[in-house]
Amino acid sequence: MSTGGDLNSYDLNRKPVDIRTHMAAPVIFHITDKALALAKRIADFSPGAEVWKFESSLVAALWAKRRAFVFIMATGIVVRTIAPLLKDKKTDPAVIVLDEKAHHVISLVGGHLGGANELAREIASRLGTEPVITTASDVNNLPSIDLWAKNNGLVIETWDTLPRVAARLMNEESLRVYSESDIALPVEFALEKDPRHADILITKKQRVEICGSCVKDQLYLRPRNLVVGIGCNSDTEASEIEDVVRTVLLEHNLSFLAIHLLATIDIKAAEPGVLEFAAKYGFPLRSFPARQLNAVRGIKKSEAVFQATGANAVAEPAALLASGSINPLVPKQKSGNVTVAVALEESEGNQPETGRQSGRLFVVGIGPGSSEHITPRARRVIEKSDIIVGYDTYLDLIPDLIAGKEIFSTGMTKEIDRCRKAVELALIGKKVSVISGGDPGIYAMAGLVFETLRSEALKFQTSGLPHSRASELQGSALSPSELSVEIVPGISALNAAASRLGAPLMHDFASISLSDRLTPWELIEKRLHAAASAGFVIVLYNPKSKGRVEHFSRAVEIIGKYRKSETPVGIVKGAMRAGEQVTISDLSGVLDHDIDMQTTVIFGNSKTFVWNGRMITPRGYESKL
Repeated sequence: MSTGGDLNSYDLNRKPVDIRTHMAAPVIFHITDKALALAKRIADFSPGAEVWKFESSLVAALWAKRRAFVFIMATGIVVRTIAPLLKDKKTDPAVIVLDEKAHHVISLVGGHLGGANELAREIASRLGTEPVITTASDVNNLPSIDLWAKNNGLVIETWDTLPRVAARLMNEESLRVYSESDIALPVEFALEKDPRHADILITKKQRVEICGSCVKDQLYLRPRNLVVGIGCNSDTEASEIEDVVRTVLLEHNLSFLAIHLLATIDIKAAEPGVLEFAAKYGFPLRSFPARQLNAVRGIKKSEAVFQATGANAVAEPAALLASGSINPLVPKQKSGNVTVAVALEESEGNQPETGRQSGRLFVVGIGPGSSEHITPRARRVIEKSDIIVGYDTYLDLIPDLIAGKEIFSTGMTKEIDRCRKAVELALIGKKVSVISGGDPGIYAMAGLVFETLRSEALKFQTSGLPHSRASELQGSALSPSELSVEIVPGISALNAAASRLGAPLMHDFASISLSDRLTPWELIEKRLHAAASAGFVIVLYNPKSKGRVEHFSRAVEIIGKYRKSETPVGIVKGAMRAGEQVTISDLSGVLDHDIDMQTTVIFGNSKTFVWNGRMITPRGYESKL
């Protein structure tokens, strides 16, 4: 928790040893002493919260800079204060109001998109009181259309029709949805094949062709699945690039809101006009070297482009590479100084037609496992998968995402079995998600999946048969080398733990697992000596289990040879999960704490310090401050 900095802000200059479940850090305003006491309670379980004596001018100054506000005072005061500041439900922050005795926690503004409903429930749960939620969908236990769209990466285009469609949902308790994307629908939403009869249209098309009368007030939602390839002359202005992109999309009945990212050649990635256009709408920008663009087959060479860039073409191959498609949705279109091509992201169901069922393998990081810390991409991939493979403890964290799915789960130490099963199922044409806690590429499943695939590929090679024939004999739709694999990143334990502690990883760090199940202990000791002697901040995974309690003590002993006894040590158990425990200790006292396999331990370097209950490793900015 931090304080506002004036005499009326409360200052706890102490070291907190237990920071619990995360919530969005709010700004908390109070007027009376009783309200201040309650503000302190809320701030204690809200890392990063700020507590201020109420002033309307201060609320106005912070309004555009914060995403959550908590007021402990009369609702009328709050309404009069924030009324001039409210702009749009799409951008307004969460506003919560409490009475001084915390009888009720009112979600006043930003219930869905602002996160006020969720924040009100969290505060009420912590205080043992009642949340007051008045949004119709929550009161009637129905899905919120705007929140559902946001969670599924859909952009609402026709906001003016949203209230009327939402009212229809409240009255009829169901809606009909026409969708061109493979997306999981709430039980209240029925899939509709005829767009004329749909209340909601999920489409990249600017307008769906409808013959005859249709439902009034149809809501258009845009899946962000278009990749726009851009080539342009030097110094082309952003306005011209935007005009050409908009014109090309309009001429091909495609929505501008469906753009997911832009793609170009590397030498154009720093072009001011391209950067300005991307920044204006928040589009990610991917670039490729000429040799990679030239490797795309079926692209007609432009001699002028080749002379200028070394690439046979730019817009079309860039769009194909960035999207994963083999055919463009819109071939290159040139206008003035700009060339544009459009492709549909292959991961959104635009897989090439091969005459065979195409399996896919996703290795998905779910981070700590709570819904607020799972990326939208991970959520969509899991929902699209036919089969879920994972360690049963991790699967227990995401019951809502895997409900109704075919599940293959095992206990601890059965990673190889899970990987083999996942590969086997994907090779016969299934869409399979392998679930990893944290990030799949950090002490997790991504490497093992690729090792398993390589092993299977070697079997094909040594069979002496063509891949197609070998896969046919083994009942597979694909050979291992043909299988599409996507690694979906997640929040790793070191990221989660570091965020709870403050900023311990601001400088160079080394990550070491103390598990000797796959790595000899002698090698682990060697790495501990190397990292400690080199002055790295050290992150320890798997520090202590029931079968090897001595390893952690030995690690502390080794690090102690190179660090002072007062070196800060952060201990995070179950980061971002229920029952989370966060402690800041030091090298001399770290062995006194309860540490297990769910704990991540971060040892500071010689510069790491503790301030205001946070562990901080400076980067070197001191001389500039």
